[in-house]
Amino acid sequence: MIPEYCRALEENEISEHCFDLIFAFDEIVALGYRENVNLAQIRTFTEMDSHEEKVFRAVRETQEREAKAEMRRKAKELQQARRDAERQGKKAPGFGGFGSSTVSGGSTAAMITETIIETDKPKVAPAPARPSGPSKALKLGAKGKEVDNFVDKLKSEGETIMSSSMGKRTSEATKVHAPPINMESVHMKIEEKITLTCGRDGGLQNMELHGMIMLRISDDKFGRIRLHVENEDKKGVQLQTHPNVDKKLFTAESLIGLKNPEKSFPVSSDVGVLKWRLQTTEESFIPLTINCWPSESGNGCDVNIEYELQEDNLELNDVVITIPLPSGVGAPVIGEIDGEYRHDSRRNTLEWCLPVIDAKNKSGSLEFSIAGQPNDFFPVQVSFISKKNYCNIQVTKVTQVDGNSPVRFSTETTFLVDKYEIL
Repeated sequence: MIPEYCRALEENEISEHCFDLIFAFDEIVALGYRENVNLAQIRTFTEMDSHEEKVFRAVRETQEREAKAEMRRKAKELQQARRDAERQGKKAPGFGGFGSSTVSGGSTAAMITETIIETDKPKVAPAPARPSGPSKALKLGAKGKEVDNFVDKLKSEGETIMSSSMGKRTSEATKVHAPPINMESVHMKIEEKITLTCGRDGGLQNMELHGMIMLRISDDKFGRIRLHVENEDKKGVQLQTHPNVDKKLFTAESLIGLKNPEKSFPVSSDVGVLKWRLQTTEESFIPLTINCWPSESGNGCDVNIEYELQEDNLELNDVVITIPLPSGVGAPVIGEIDGEYRHDSRRNTLEWCLPVIDAKNKSGSLEFSIAGQPNDFFPVQVSFISKKNYCNIQVTKVTQVDGNSPVRFSTETTFLVDKYEIL
């Protein structure tokens, strides 16, 4: 990297470009760890090309144009009022303390122009700048307090700091932040994970879904129970019960119970009693289709991307569609968008964020422009979480073995992504 800024590895050359080198190394090392960046990214970071600043300037210019148009309209109204007053032989009215009737329409319009522009001009917040004076550098292997202070300083400068839990898989982070569930003495966790790979030109290369029902009993008096399973799946999933579960009883009556009805389920531990698997290449089974269409233009690429929910019974939450971007070309210019977006300049990705996708909000699109080639925007990755499972398999009732009396139970359903890519 040093030859990028210095023509020769000599002391006077290093001294002459010392600040450039310090800023470049600052982009490589963060919190004592090396960042995965290349020279093009470092050059972009040090030039501080800000998409937010461009948006702010565009908004400010629009406001100024609107203010000028409003000024001209009011000036015409005042001039018309003055002419009407002169035509009727009345005194021209004074205008809000700007002057008396002797003030001409032109000067009045000029005063109004200044007032409107001063009133509508947005306040420009000073951009954070690097401190020019000497600063205390972060020591490698520093104590936790010094690291926290450094992180707080980065946050004050506008940096987005990811906590340790943010680096986990979506499913793990969801488990950490999931709201508490009212668990009964008999609690079931129904979890499904999907792995899906699609081609950019259409076609499902592979889709595999794994599901499981985990039973947890916290009171030993409910150890001898049976689960009534309702299976309305029409996609052809393969079901498999636990070896200790009576398979004949499940096949005949859709009941999950132990082979020996005198025995009890384990207490205070999660036990997998039923699991299922679905593997297919049928396109109609794709829960959420993604169509990414980059087309080359004179300045680079215009990218159109859209989603459509094919399973109307699903409700997908916290959907994030991640599109890779070329490195070293700055931020994308967003056209139309349903939802919100985040541009991660360090990882060169555009994250399209949608809080909910369901039957009422089953389709949407995003358009943006950026320099690059069509291959630069693949693979597109998708993540989401849902409280409704994909395969329509539910536990509808729990009863005791003796007397067949009903038992109160609680259910926690999760459908999440293990891998979801459009290549």
